[in-house]
Amino acid sequence: MGARIVVFGYGNPSRGDDALGPMLLERAEAWLAGQPGLSVEPVADFQLQIEHAMDLQERDLALFLDADVACPAPFALRRAVPDQDASFTTHELSPGAVLQVFRDVMGQDPPPAYVLSVRGERFELGEALGPAAARHLDAAWTFLQQLLLDGRPEAWEEWVG
Repeated sequence: MGARIVVFGYGNPSRGDDALGPMLLERAEAWLAGQPGLSVEPVADFQLQIEHAMDLQERDLALFLDADVACPAPFALRRAVPDQDASFTTHELSPGAVLQVFRDVMGQDPPPAYVLSVRGERFELGEALGPAAARHLDAAWTFLQQLLLDGRPEAWEEWVG
């Protein structure tokens, strides 16, 4: 059996390119229906919450999908580490803060975790996904399939930039 992976897709579909995380997760969910050998749990939300730490239980890997105006185009993969950052005290958490909550509550290290950031540029309320973001989404989708098919932390680590 392959790695047990949880994939979080988050962002606000009503804010243009902020929909990239949920859109990427939707593609993955449809694709996963035809991949019975993969153990991937998709989790969609507008933003990360403390409760998402519980989704990390009994997982070998975690992946966070999000739009990012600061990442290089079309996307970037980075390692996420537990971190009690400024988001820790707000209603919306960073991936590092979710990992820290898991560590604090469960008394153990979270699974290896990564953030796949997709370059976005337009985040205004009511905007549609921009043409550049649509191209970035397609590139990230091809890459995401590779990650999920080779669900080994050491393989994912090779892609970290």
